[in-house]
This record gives sequence, structure tokens and C-alpha cells, in this order.
Amino acid sequence: MEIRQGNLDDQAVIKLIDEHIAEMYAVTDPQSVHSLDANQLKAPGVTFFSGWLDNELMGFAAIKQLDATHAELKSMRTVSKARKLGIGSQMLEHLLAFAKQQGFNRISIETGVEEHFLAARKLYEKYGFEYCAPFANYAADPNCKFMTLAI
Repeated sequence: MEIRQGNLDDQAVIKLIDEHIAEMYAVTDPQSVHSLDANQLKAPGVTFFSGWLDNELMGFAAIKQLDATHAELKSMRTVSKARKLGIGSQMLEHLLAFAKQQGFNRISIETGVEEHFLAARKLYEKYGFEYCAPFANYAADPNCKFMTLAI
């Protein structure tokens, strides 16, 4: 798989981001949705990556800088047909390597509590993420789980 930085103007990427946002609002209380849309993913301090296999979009993820040593994993998503193929693991490994390269020593994530997010939580647990208190500007929320990893 080829992982590219940027591509936020690619129509396939925009479509998948829009699908991701719509799904988050469908499965989570709207007040607890913290996914970033395409414009928010272009903000300073956010680095966006997309994963491609034979020029077909397989997924995306982003890292948002919180401070000089702490980053947040944002909006990680794979296309339906790419699930169970290791695409999420490849994207996560790329993001962790990028975070180290940028000098971060901690990466955290906010995700949902619903069954829908179980596979994602298991992936993060597999890579050593541990459950933690809310970080950055997040407040305690019964619909959110917070996880962190020292890298």
C-alpha cells in the first residue's frame, strides 16, 4: 500500500471523509462527535494521510499536533472492502512512525464507546494504547473513550 501525505482535494478522499462524518453522526450522540471534516483536516497543525492500493483509496487518517510533544490521532477510516486486510494497521504504523519523526513522545485518541468502535479500540490496544482520562480540550463524556500511547 502507498501512503500519501495530503490529497485532501481528491474526490475519492472527500467522498470517504463525508461518509465517515455521516456515519459518526449516525452511531454517536451528535454532541460527542469529534471527527474532522475535509476543511478542518486542512487546518495548521493537522497532517493528513491517505492509503492507496493500485490507485484505489483504501483509507485515511490524520495527526493533529496538540503541543510540542503530544499529538492526537484523528479520523482514522478504511473503506468497507479493506477491513480485515491489515490496512488500518498499516495506516496506524505509518502514523506512529511519522509522530516519532516529528518529535512527539505521546499520541492520544478519542473514540466512541459503542459496539461500532470495538474493532478500532482493539486495534489501538494491540499497539499498546491504554485507556486514559480526557486530554487536551476534551471533557469527560459517557460516549467517549480516551486512549494514549507513549512513543
